[in-house]
Amino acid sequence: MSKRPILPPRLQRGDTLGLLCPAGPVREMRHLQAGIQLIMDMGFVVKVRGPAEPGEGYLADSDARRADNLHALWADEEVKAVLAIRGGFGCLRLIDRLDFELFQRHPKLLIGFSDVTVLLSGLLQQAGLVTFHGPMASSLVRCDEQSIASFFSLLTGDFSEPIRPKGLEILRSGGTGQGRLIGGNLTTLVHLLGTPWDRNWDDCILLLEDTGESLYRLDRMLTQLALAGRLERLAGLLLGTFDPGSDNQLATLRLQEAVWARVMELAGPGYPVWANFPIGHQGRNMTLPIGMEAVMESGTGTLRLLTNSVEAV
Repeated sequence: MSKRPILPPRLQRGDTLGLLCPAGPVREMRHLQAGIQLIMDMGFVVKVRGPAEPGEGYLADSDARRADNLHALWADEEVKAVLAIRGGFGCLRLIDRLDFELFQRHPKLLIGFSDVTVLLSGLLQQAGLVTFHGPMASSLVRCDEQSIASFFSLLTGDFSEPIRPKGLEILRSGGTGQGRLIGGNLTTLVHLLGTPWDRNWDDCILLLEDTGESLYRLDRMLTQLALAGRLERLAGLLLGTFDPGSDNQLATLRLQEAVWARVMELAGPGYPVWANFPIGHQGRNMTLPIGMEAVMESGTGTLRLLTNSVEAV
């Protein structure tokens, strides 16, 4: 990327967030309703586009209508940011239908994680926009207080607070790592390899997390990343939560320790590798700006965001 990415305008209380399902349908209506209520309690207005009720299939709507809903929210002058309702699967089916010139003409924040990693990466690569890897409307209310505070702080443009995660595991200190934040869901990133939506990872800080994947599948995907050269020249690596698809803490701990061990067998030399970073499908899911540079300071276990690495509008 030759130019600095564009940081879309921050939101103010009273602004409107556009909500849609860009991938799978709503699974728990109570979680969505509670998330919407929390957003409204924080002083924001919500506008929903497209179906937002539980569905039987694995897609919320047709590819064309999901793409149209995203375009409509983006073109809506009242909508200041777009928040995914949930992930699942389906964003990969949208990526070649999207009007990136529209996104570029009207810079807005896109927020989500999991399958929405496809869209976060696509908007950074094709439209040069910073996007937010963070909670979605149906997961927000299940996040811990620190993650909820992080979501609203970054939404309103406060990037000043260094991130010092509790329980951070420094697998390799590697001194100080500085680079653009990229990545997100491991499975989704692997599925982007070899497509036109793939990008260069060199000198970037890579985020990885996943849920509901068995160890052998995680091993296979990590090995594929290594064989593709994607773990060789990073500036740093942040490993979030890898859970078995449940909140069983013992099973999650065992899975994560196995993932950490395999990552350290595969990681290229020199850069810092941190684990148990608060991103993922469980209650800890801090919001991070994809495309903004950050600094990993292993001596203090602190991640600092560098706002001077982007162009604010």
